[in-house]
Amino acid sequence: MNEFIKNLPKAELHVHFDGTLTPEHFLTLAERNKVKVPYSTIEEVQKAWSTNLPKTFYELYNITTLVLRKERDFYEVMQSYLERAVDQGVKHAEIFFDTQTYTARGIPAKSVINPLYEALQDAKIMHNITGGLILCFLRHLPEQHALQDLHDALPYKGKIIAVGLAANEVNNPPSKFARVFAQAKAHGFYLTAHAGERSGPESIRELIDILHVDRVDHGIRCMEDPGLVKQLLALHMPLTVCPLSNVALGVVPSLEAHPLKQMLTAGLSVSINSDDPSYFGGYIADNFEEVFDHGGLTIEDLVTCAENSFKGAFCSPELKEKYLKELREFVKKGI
Repeated sequence: MNEFIKNLPKAELHVHFDGTLTPEHFLTLAERNKVKVPYSTIEEVQKAWSTNLPKTFYELYNITTLVLRKERDFYEVMQSYLERAVDQGVKHAEIFFDTQTYTARGIPAKSVINPLYEALQDAKIMHNITGGLILCFLRHLPEQHALQDLHDALPYKGKIIAVGLAANEVNNPPSKFARVFAQAKAHGFYLTAHAGERSGPESIRELIDILHVDRVDHGIRCMEDPGLVKQLLALHMPLTVCPLSNVALGVVPSLEAHPLKQMLTAGLSVSINSDDPSYFGGYIADNFEEVFDHGGLTIEDLVTCAENSFKGAFCSPELKEKYLKELREFVKKGI
């Protein structure tokens, strides 16, 4: 990997905690927690996690999360991700997680939130990385479930920076979650949501006009609607794009066909992220490297994406400026 790209200071704004669980750790947890899974070797897991993902991803996700049972498990997986992120130049990470998957299996919300937060705090001390947790609602479930999820998380409000919306976009428009997002905003959370990946530009409009989000996750199909692009530009709306994920899930046929370069040329505030790196073929620096090699991006484009990642982060202006200064100094020395 290009050392400049690897060490380029960056923030990761779109990564799912569950999607960072490696095949090796998955099998270790399955054995430790005595969970029966349909794979017995790392090779079998790797093959399953890379085969026909557009059709199998959500099924694989459900199998993967079965092995996470105890607070120790959540802490270890988060710790492992953060260590790898630091090695790939990440200075600040905002990580999606959900409690709905686990509370449905009898695991209390606190047994998910507390160890994830503890791992973040320990990483700040050990690795000098900052970050936050984003409570993600699952859009294929009724809004009432999300309202309950938000209610259950309120005692831990100080450990969560934002709420998000993920899972299958098809037939699950953002407007379905208008009440829960309004309540989350009233409680002081930042708001973000997935849209414009499998669903079209209209879903992005709903994020802006109905959910009133502070950030759009994915959003690549905005380029189909010039009026929407103008609206996003006027709002200085951050978009957290995940190139390798988009290819793996069949949203775009290849990196060469990805609209990321067009989005940057249009002036959109785009950042590069990994989404679910254990499934999609790479962590954040791998995504940077691949779009440089195959997506038509220049080094200057990558620097712009890194700048956008800090500007779009849900952290204090002082912390943003600190990281932007580090980025400017790094680029001055490196180019």
